[in-house]
Amino acid sequence: MMHAIQVNGLTKSYGELAVLQGVDLTVARGAVVALLGSNGAGKTTLVKILSTLLTADGGTARVAGHDVRSEPAKVRAAISLTGQSAAVDEILTGRENLILMARLRHVPDPRAVADGLLEQFSLAEAATRRVATYSGGMRRRLDVAMSLIGDPPVIFLDEPTTGLDPQARLEVWATIKELARHGTSVLLTTQYLEEAEALADRIAILHQGRIVVDGTLTELKALLPPATVEYVEKQPTLEDVYFTLLGASQEGTTP
Repeated sequence: MMHAIQVNGLTKSYGELAVLQGVDLTVARGAVVALLGSNGAGKTTLVKILSTLLTADGGTARVAGHDVRSEPAKVRAAISLTGQSAAVDEILTGRENLILMARLRHVPDPRAVADGLLEQFSLAEAATRRVATYSGGMRRRLDVAMSLIGDPPVIFLDEPTTGLDPQARLEVWATIKELARHGTSVLLTTQYLEEAEALADRIAILHQGRIVVDGTLTELKALLPPATVEYVEKQPTLEDVYFTLLGASQEGTTP
């Protein structure tokens, strides 16, 4: 298997609305590829086709070496999908959520698997708390942890930080970087440019149903005219202010 994901000429329409108009995309094994695009660009539609939740009108797609149309069961066995909302049971504890998923996937020793993931995602101290008491970042980390049960080689993350606060977003970023370090292939859809810049090995931009550019960040920057040197006064960003004040507050001091 040369590529974790390989898409050629994929098309999809809803009535007269053509959402995908010949999409070509590859994700190398062990790579993180960010799929950028505005609302309605077709990002979620593409992810649903690749995860066998939708059928394409035309073109071909293979995931983990399996054709999504003719081998959907093999594709589903090789992937995990994390959608825009955390798919966790709020009545159960974090540990119970993980054990339940491990049992559904027929993984040996579900309790040991759950405990290992709780440690890996810094959730061990909250393991016995109901998920209803978790913060947004904790829920999302638990959601991603659940998607790793069974060691799927390919993971789809569909706008995983939508609606999260800045601290929770950074927690999710750290989780995605951890996935990459373990060799998992990740297709990440996002509207946030800084998220793609921070996480992705390659970046593809989906516009009007087609991939209009695909490359590394360096390659994409090379498409623009050479940079000019300007001397400006650097002011702190709102993010700088937020985390500085938050840190000072936690230490009980004032900046």
